[in-house]
Amino acid sequence: MYGLGKMGLPLAAVYADVIGNVTGVDVDPNVVETIQAGQCHVDREPGLSDLVTQMVSMGRLDATTDSEGAANAADIHVIIVPTLVDETNTPDLSVIESVVSDIAASIDPGDMVIVESTVPPRTCRDVIEPTIAEQSGLNRSDFGVAFCPERTSSGRAIQDIRGAYPKVVGGTDSEATQIAELVYDQINQSGVIPVSGATTAESVKVFEGVYRDVNIALANELGKLADELGIDVLEAIEVANTLPMCDLHIPGAGVGGHCIPYYPYFLINSFEGPTPLMQTAREVNDSMPAFTTSKLIEGLSEKGKPISEATVVVLGLTYRGGVVEIRHAPSIPIVEQLVTQDAEVFVVDPVLEDFSEFNGATRIEMGEIEEVNPDAVVLVTAHEEFEGIDWSGFDTSLVIVDGRQALDLDGSNHWIYTLGKAQGR
Repeated sequence: MYGLGKMGLPLAAVYADVIGNVTGVDVDPNVVETIQAGQCHVDREPGLSDLVTQMVSMGRLDATTDSEGAANAADIHVIIVPTLVDETNTPDLSVIESVVSDIAASIDPGDMVIVESTVPPRTCRDVIEPTIAEQSGLNRSDFGVAFCPERTSSGRAIQDIRGAYPKVVGGTDSEATQIAELVYDQINQSGVIPVSGATTAESVKVFEGVYRDVNIALANELGKLADELGIDVLEAIEVANTLPMCDLHIPGAGVGGHCIPYYPYFLINSFEGPTPLMQTAREVNDSMPAFTTSKLIEGLSEKGKPISEATVVVLGLTYRGGVVEIRHAPSIPIVEQLVTQDAEVFVVDPVLEDFSEFNGATRIEMGEIEEVNPDAVVLVTAHEEFEGIDWSGFDTSLVIVDGRQALDLDGSNHWIYTLGKAQGR
């Protein structure tokens, strides 16, 4: 198993539980040392810590930084490392290509390579399979390659891997598809969906992310119309979704994480076909942090307070509630915009430990929010810890922007803007 991050470690642990002989590979020696000690470095993942401890103690799971040595001993090679985009939003395959080279150096005839990392369609066919053949000296028929995408969410990884959804498998040939189907039929209780090939399987994974990005962009555009419509757009969406063919998402302060903001570029910048809808969706969703900030500034202006003289508390920095991940988190541009406009910015996040991305802002704890006497508060991430904040102790001039419809503000006399609701509703 190559990659022992927040998706890779749960997969390795479940593989170990089912198959019984798994070596996990990671470039971070601290991660390897932690796992070898029977401990779990991934936080807030129910059941994972106990499963890792059990598998390591039983000798079913170990970890190493020696990828070539692990590859030499393995018959099945599972790749689950990140695929991001570079500064031009072009897919960056450098990490997965490095892993593939390590596998190619030690692969044996009859071995199977399974790719769970999300990649641009045709990567298995055009990159991974020919790279292994060229660097190993084997014929393409001597080994198998299949794409079997992870369909896993943080906070429920074990449940998802074991079968919350069927597993999709597609090989570069029919034999590889059959082998992948046999492997995952043992792991996934909801069954396996074999598709016509690796490129189809790769497309399934990317399409899932693109659908969500486009749907969220639509919801965000509708949410921005709330004031002009004079309605609670969230109520309208909820009722519209009672129609079976309607499944509108919910507007929010921005789209973050290691998936949705990146996957559209796997199509936009990898193929020549026109993709105006996907490009527009990215622009809309990337505009939401600025929109959220503009509503906060609007509220302060109504209270006669320039943003340059304001004290602002940002609630929630990770991209999703309860998840320790800030990649592409909307909190980053929101804090940057506030700091650039000379606001005094304090940040609060009950799950995050590393605040180094938030230059110019001061970290405070939950109990210190009222003490800094803020002029404005903006909720960016809906951590459950924020639900119990007692707003009665804050000055009535306080401006509150709720970017996730998550705060209990009933009866509050403050200036309140909830994204998706007309002012005053």
